[in-house]
Amino acid sequence: MKILIAPNSFKGSCNSKDVAIAMEKGILNVLPHAGIEKIPLSDGGDGFLDTFKFANTRIKIYRTKVLGPVGKKVDACYGILDDTAIIEMAQASGLRLLEPWERNPFFTTTYGTGQLIKLALDRDVKKIILGIGGSATIDAGVGCLQALGVKFIKKNGKDIGYGGVELIKISRIDPAGIDLRLKHTEFIIACDVKNPLTGRKGAAYIYGPQKGATPRMVKILDKGLCNYAKIIKRDTGRDIENIPCAGAAGGIGAGLVAIAGAKLRTGVKVVAELIGLNEKIKKVDLVITGEGEIDGQTVYGKVPIGIAKIARKYNIPVVAICGSLGEGYELVYKYGIDVVMSIIDSPMESTCAMEKANFLIEKAAERAFRILLVGLNMRQRT
Repeated sequence: MKILIAPNSFKGSCNSKDVAIAMEKGILNVLPHAGIEKIPLSDGGDGFLDTFKFANTRIKIYRTKVLGPVGKKVDACYGILDDTAIIEMAQASGLRLLEPWERNPFFTTTYGTGQLIKLALDRDVKKIILGIGGSATIDAGVGCLQALGVKFIKKNGKDIGYGGVELIKISRIDPAGIDLRLKHTEFIIACDVKNPLTGRKGAAYIYGPQKGATPRMVKILDKGLCNYAKIIKRDTGRDIENIPCAGAAGGIGAGLVAIAGAKLRTGVKVVAELIGLNEKIKKVDLVITGEGEIDGQTVYGKVPIGIAKIARKYNIPVVAICGSLGEGYELVYKYGIDVVMSIIDSPMESTCAMEKANFLIEKAAERAFRILLVGLNMRQRT
């Protein structure tokens, strides 16, 4: 039996590489001679660069130091594959770079992400793919654009500072200094959510609390995002407030679309094209995927559904393993996933499950394949 293991990360506990390794162990406990290929995946957030490192040995990785989300230098990597730069926002502006007490989207910035983009442009790339997600920021990408030469100016004529709290102060945008190389570079943003920039389903209200925002801060951040959208529309003619995906990763896509000419795409589709996922899936007998939670929102562009849509074209069955099952998870059965299994095998606190995630993923994969063997044996007897 040929099996492809292609999971997303289990956020907060296991990266996608560790998830894939744990799934493989579980399968081999049942089918020791199975032919297995592992491709850890990402839909734009943490692990985006690792996906390409794992799937394509031609990618060259460059290490550097950039400004982190709270203004301290951090180590970050970016990749060059032929004439394409692969950049992971979380490397420079990620929530994982901060201690819990440092999380404050009033002051965190995406400036370091802009520095990575400039470094990639220095290598004469023709295309940039920026994976967004896992960010510590709600600055609508203003910090990133500041690093690329754009000025955001207050009423007193001075430049604003860094962080989401500065957005409400923007009175005028001066893009004259933007790095001109961007005009000759295809710029793709890979994202995993459909949220608009502002409002109750926007960047501040939905993602602010996990980045350290209090309810009061969320309201202030949303007002800042509304002000930014208003100024963008006035100064560029672009209406970014309700663009699907504009609210992803603190709104970085909104500004980059309006000012830097970027295009927003579903992360899993971008990854699938670049690593040849279609070809890999159609050659196997079964695909196993998964991520931290599967619920009704999973069908909106998350990794398991992206995998299942490809597999369905070739009539390949798909097993999904997840940390937890949320409301409406049954929807995924309509999109090509055949079996969903949680790693929780007994009553336990979520913190305990996250600490034991590697072991629990292995055992869940083992259970899934023992059930699979029962089905195969029944088929052979009929």
